[in-house]
Amino acid sequence: MIQLVEREAEKRELTGSEILLRSLIREKVEVIFGYPGGAVLPIYDHLYKGKIRHLLARHEQGAIHAADGYARATGKPGVVLATSGPGATNLVTGIATAMLDSVPLVCITGNVAQNLLGTDAFQEADITGITMPITKHNYLVRDVKELPSIVKEAFIIATTGRPGPVLIDIPKDVSNAKAVFSYPVELEIPGYKLPGKPDPAQLEKLYAAISEAKKPVILAGGGVVSSGAADELREFAEKSGIPVATTLMGLGGFSGNHPYWLGMPGMHGTYAANHALLECDLLIGIGVRFDDRVTMGRIDEFATRARIVHIDIDPAEIGKNVSTWTSIVGDVKTVLQAVNQNVLQSDSQAWFEKLQTWRKDHPLVYQDNSPYLKPQWVIEEIYRSTWGEAIISTDVGQHQMWVAQYYRFHHPRSLLTSGGLGTMGFGFPAAIGAKLGVPDRPVIAVTGDGGFQMTSQELALLTLENIPVKVAIINNRYLGMVRQWQEVFYEKRYCDVDLTGGPDFLKLSEAYGIRAWRAKTKEEASQAWKEAMEHPGPAVVDFWVDPEENVYPFVAPGSRLDEMVMGDE
Repeated sequence: MIQLVEREAEKRELTGSEILLRSLIREKVEVIFGYPGGAVLPIYDHLYKGKIRHLLARHEQGAIHAADGYARATGKPGVVLATSGPGATNLVTGIATAMLDSVPLVCITGNVAQNLLGTDAFQEADITGITMPITKHNYLVRDVKELPSIVKEAFIIATTGRPGPVLIDIPKDVSNAKAVFSYPVELEIPGYKLPGKPDPAQLEKLYAAISEAKKPVILAGGGVVSSGAADELREFAEKSGIPVATTLMGLGGFSGNHPYWLGMPGMHGTYAANHALLECDLLIGIGVRFDDRVTMGRIDEFATRARIVHIDIDPAEIGKNVSTWTSIVGDVKTVLQAVNQNVLQSDSQAWFEKLQTWRKDHPLVYQDNSPYLKPQWVIEEIYRSTWGEAIISTDVGQHQMWVAQYYRFHHPRSLLTSGGLGTMGFGFPAAIGAKLGVPDRPVIAVTGDGGFQMTSQELALLTLENIPVKVAIINNRYLGMVRQWQEVFYEKRYCDVDLTGGPDFLKLSEAYGIRAWRAKTKEEASQAWKEAMEHPGPAVVDFWVDPEENVYPFVAPGSRLDEMVMGDE
């Protein structure tokens, strides 16, 4: 009976706004994060009927970061809705964040009526032009009849191949125009081709390289997580006996407790991971970009002794940053399933034992002999309270690196962080989106006092929607990573990094009706965090940590990966 009513409804004309929402329902959209305005009032008028849940963020940047967190935690596309002009341009940072980290988003913006486009009308902005370099694709809808196909295309493009953000800009007259609703079941997009099965000849080259290697290493990145290939990666590593280093975006794609795991390489990477990349004779990059935070920009000194095999779904990444010996273009999960059918054990036992010695002799360390609470200890305490079962979102800076170093991730989609763009303000709203998408897992936003102030207004969502996100503020009263660089490279000329005078985060949280604690010692920190985790609703803990603690190990830009300042000097 319901299906019959639905078919009857489709025979009559619907407005563009109704067509949009019906199309989103067909795409199984559960929640929209947004902020209304004049150009999207027709859409919000139909949202009023309540068929799709909508969360009113307090800023469009908060909305898109929440949609991003939802997408990263669930693997489903996040959806964000904003009005024209400043509403649309406030999404730009979040769109760029998703683009660089390959996150599937569908961003819907309103615009002025088509007869006003190009006239500098009130709240007009060329958002398709603005976002062309930072979207996988975008659309300006000219005809309401095209809207269903455009929505279908947008979701296909956002979620297939290398995921990414897609923007749909809808002028107000299109939202009000009418047409018969017909939603395509299948759609072929001209020129949009996805990789097929891996080339058997390339697989044979990989097998041959593994059989000949004495010092092989796998470098796994975010592509492992986005393709859902964590199990396949583990099987590949165990069958071949090859140790694994994971990039920042790849954390959780391979368990941090697995004996083959070397840690994260790069600027703040582990001794074992960095030295392994320099000394290996076979480097298998899986779903990685070989970006400058891993290579330090020293391509001439990166893995110079190794054959480099690059597995990635995006052919544009092959050879972009490092020259490869061979490559396999395809979905990481599909490629590894094929590889695992015939892969054999490598002859690398001596190499494995050497790596284990490095891990043992050069662990991550920090000096815990000052009167201040150490941020690394706080991250360890958060890990002890969850044993790697939580979803952790971070902002950007020192605390982000301490989380990457001291929290062991055992499952994919457990670390939500802005890796490519490095966006402050990302972590807290991303946690909100993650908790809505994965309500059964604990979600913790680890943020700095600087980043938290950029989107702290989203505390209102925690109260109004009763979202039990836990917030851990690593409060050093500085823009910590900038201060560290000024200390190391600018002779401690601390220019405009002191955040003294920021708000009392307890009072701020309580003003939003949220329980909050402050901790300055280990005893206070343990008790406060225990109470926060046991509290059934949202909670904020303000950890006052050593203001001049630095992140180690540290490799200066332009240096070799083995030119590491370890922090135990």
